[in-house]
Amino acid sequence: MVANNQRDVPRTAHPPGLPMGTDALDERACWDLLRQGTVGRLAVVVDGEPDIFPVNYVVDHGTIVFRTDAGRKLSAAARRPVAFEVEGVDAGQGIAWSVVVHGVGSEIRDMDEVIEAMDLPLRPLQAGGKARYVRITASAVTGRRIRVEGSGPAPS
Repeated sequence: MVANNQRDVPRTAHPPGLPMGTDALDERACWDLLRQGTVGRLAVVVDGEPDIFPVNYVVDHGTIVFRTDAGRKLSAAARRPVAFEVEGVDAGQGIAWSVVVHGVGSEIRDMDEVIEAMDLPLRPLQAGGKARYVRITASAVTGRRIRVEGSGPAPS
């Protein structure tokens, strides 16, 4: 995924503990980047072991929504803590970024909410119906922007 015009993304002051060339992004900048993406990684725990699934998604009313079928991904995400990560690189600007959402996943089951979710611009990448919808409600959203080594000075 490549985000456009990352020079305009607000950032916070260089926080202690982050390597030089790395800037923490404020929550608004994180949500702006999340809205630009289409594919992310869902991190869950399945049978006591961590697992990661690529999913296409949309941001809907300050939450992350994705489609799936019944199975490991749905059972691991429904009513459980999850992490969701999206990243991008702007080679022209020499910038990479990453946003992580921590929260709880929940299957959208209310009929009115399912009908609303069906209207979202969310189409499966794989064949199959993917008739189930999951919403991640964030408890924390963090992000960072990184100057790519050898790319010149960090953007202002």
